[in-house]
Amino acid sequence: ILCVPQKTIRPLCAIRGMHKSAVEVLERPAPEDTVTASFGQFISGVKPQHLSSVVLHRSKRMVLDSIGVGLLGSTTDVFELALQHCQHMYAPDDISSVYGRRGTKLSPTLAAFVNGVAAHSMDFDDTWHPATHPSGAVLPALLALSERMPGNKPSGLDFLLAFNVGIEIQGRLMRFSNEARNIPKKFHPPSVVGTMGSAAACACLLSLNASQCSHALAIAASLSGAPMANAATQSKPLHIGNASRLGLEAAQLASRGLEASPLVLDAVTGVAGFSAFYEDYMPQPLTSPNGETHTFLLEEQDMGFKRFPAHLGMHWVADAAAAVHKFIVGIESNTVSPAQIQDIMLRVPHSKYINRPFPESEHQARHSFQFNACTALLDGEVTVESFSPAALRRPELLSLLSRVSVEHPHDNPANFDRMYGEVEVTLVGGDVLKGRCDTFYGHWRNPLTNESLRKKFRNNAGVVLPPENVEGLIEAVEGLDELEDCTPLLSQLQ
Repeated sequence: ILCVPQKTIRPLCAIRGMHKSAVEVLERPAPEDTVTASFGQFISGVKPQHLSSVVLHRSKRMVLDSIGVGLLGSTTDVFELALQHCQHMYAPDDISSVYGRRGTKLSPTLAAFVNGVAAHSMDFDDTWHPATHPSGAVLPALLALSERMPGNKPSGLDFLLAFNVGIEIQGRLMRFSNEARNIPKKFHPPSVVGTMGSAAACACLLSLNASQCSHALAIAASLSGAPMANAATQSKPLHIGNASRLGLEAAQLASRGLEASPLVLDAVTGVAGFSAFYEDYMPQPLTSPNGETHTFLLEEQDMGFKRFPAHLGMHWVADAAAAVHKFIVGIESNTVSPAQIQDIMLRVPHSKYINRPFPESEHQARHSFQFNACTALLDGEVTVESFSPAALRRPELLSLLSRVSVEHPHDNPANFDRMYGEVEVTLVGGDVLKGRCDTFYGHWRNPLTNESLRKKFRNNAGVVLPPENVEGLIEAVEGLDELEDCTPLLSQLQ
């Protein structure tokens, strides 16, 4: 209840009729120790020297991988639709580059949008824990913003600092909720924390002050959210594109003086801020760097990189099925045929949107335990080509899909840090073969080697870029922290 002396009521006559909780928020000052203010102070105050060698190494791997999957993603139908929309619905601008389209440029916000769409168009982008896709929401916005800056471009180290700020903010926000640690059910996390991360990264690169950084986050919160119902459709990549674009717009609006709630990240009874997205939201202030030290979450929690373009959960069942494939080939023949297999049992977490027995499109196939297990069982692996129309319609694949059953063991939670995938195959002769994967190659507990990551990048980027640009990007990214400005990186994408 708001208790105010009578003499102070007159100035509040303009808000008479408001719910008292809203009055309470308006009356409450924004002290320096609020959660929201602490995030603004961190974004404004963190410096390049706070990036450890581990964080620099891991974040450069993320930049390289994200550019690679974005370049490959520029070959997809959904990217083409997004690009045509931006070219036809908005006036052309010659500022910011577009992945895979040499000579095509858009305004910074639209370039951030289409490049974000490209990054997630095949579900090939990185995944963190708690579950989100952090790079695709941040990197396109920073690339577009860097190209817009007149005169000298940001140094490579300043670029990496902004990138890591965007990753850090996403990780911190997701750690305010236990619900966020599990595979999502209600909304797609990048559409929420990704927008906040993009805003934070752009605010950092623009050198906004602490108050402007806080407002950028609050503005971004009003531009966040997308439902999980659009998973496994062409609209899911729009979530990443919008996160990148709208975060950039939030930072630009804050730089012009637009203000928003100073308590958007705090837990305020009766008026939901960021707590609207998580029922168990328990925010904590973010400590600004003290002197020369700050431990980024990326130092404690490495990133997951995918070996093939599908939902992260598919990698467990694919590796388990590939182990069974190898065994069948070793004991019976050089190939696996449906004629050899009586039935298939998958033991996976309960997650409705990735339990798709008979996927009808490439996007559904990328979100189907059954499809990825059967593909790996037949071919020994899942690849980019596994999701082509011809591969989806293979009679032998459809035959195997009809023999799949699914169980959800209680000890197999829908959590990327704790789940496993198990594939049990009963052969026609009665033999039972079982494959199990607890940690796939590419998971943060078993990360890709630098050579494996470079190979993935070369395969992806080489689809749309000549070899000299592919190698130039590798060199630019791996030496990014040594560049006086990031032009060598930007020029390879132009």
